[in-house]
Amino acid sequence: MNRIVYPAPLRLGDKIAVTAPSSGTGPEQHDMLRQAKRSLESMGFQVAEGRTIWTNEKCVSAPRETRARELEAFLADDEVKAIIPPWGGEFLMELLPLIDWERWKAQAPKWLLGYSDISTLLFVYTLLTGHATAHGPNYFDVGSESPDELTARCLDVLRMGRGAAARQTSSSRYRSSWHNPPDSDTRWEILGGGERARFSGRLIGGCLDTLSSLPGTRYAPVESFVRSYCEDSGVIWYLESCEMNAADIYRSLWQMEQSGWFRRMNGVLIGRPAGYSHADGFELTDALSAVFGPMGIPVVYNADIGHVPPQLTLVNGALAEVSCSGGRGELTMTLS
Repeated sequence: MNRIVYPAPLRLGDKIAVTAPSSGTGPEQHDMLRQAKRSLESMGFQVAEGRTIWTNEKCVSAPRETRARELEAFLADDEVKAIIPPWGGEFLMELLPLIDWERWKAQAPKWLLGYSDISTLLFVYTLLTGHATAHGPNYFDVGSESPDELTARCLDVLRMGRGAAARQTSSSRYRSSWHNPPDSDTRWEILGGGERARFSGRLIGGCLDTLSSLPGTRYAPVESFVRSYCEDSGVIWYLESCEMNAADIYRSLWQMEQSGWFRRMNGVLIGRPAGYSHADGFELTDALSAVFGPMGIPVVYNADIGHVPPQLTLVNGALAEVSCSGGRGELTMTLS
């Protein structure tokens, strides 16, 4: 079995780079960029800003070649210890053919953190290199004036070294809208209504809206990754969605299953869906039951993952143990 390679722990004084490999920002978000920079600098980090973060047109920060060059420049910079994009977007997949994957597989990794379309990069990077990446809050979240407890913990995860463990628990309340304070009670649910679920394995996953473009491409060798890194431990898939109804979710999960992605899976974590609606009475639970029910594995949904904050920070490639009962959830993650 191959070993997952983890980045060096992030330390105070380290340099964090901010680049926009998918969407950038318009003038209305520039104050948020400045606030995030002030916050991270006040925590004791250096911040290097790429040019791409300040612009946006037709869903992207810059032409794909420009975005790829800036991302790879930060990957190559030995002074940069972590890369955190401002947020996600739509078309990160355009960069995948432009990135020198063999080069980055041979180089010591650095932390990549984000979610939404950034999970496309994280997912592919881990599959192709065997290097761990972190799915969690973006630059705007981390650098907000008063981050919630789960968001604030993401930097604690990046400070972990090989062999370290972190325990994260479900939030007490979540935000029904990105701009709202916490206003709804969190309740992790078990598919089928069971009282308790417990499962373990190596974490892999991301945003269903964007990962669903990858089956059948050379950028998603899921079966090879599982054989090389997860054969003994099995896999925990975590997935969340942003703009999908129940039928969209079902179609995407069905395609992943038919592509062999769910081999050696021990359990599934599904984040609270954003922008969700049923499809003529066909609900999220119907989609999950149709795909995962025949497998007889535990499925926990409405977890703290993704576009409906707050969210856990999940390291692709790390070993994890998940437990859920009474609407509460716990995830213990070990970098081993």
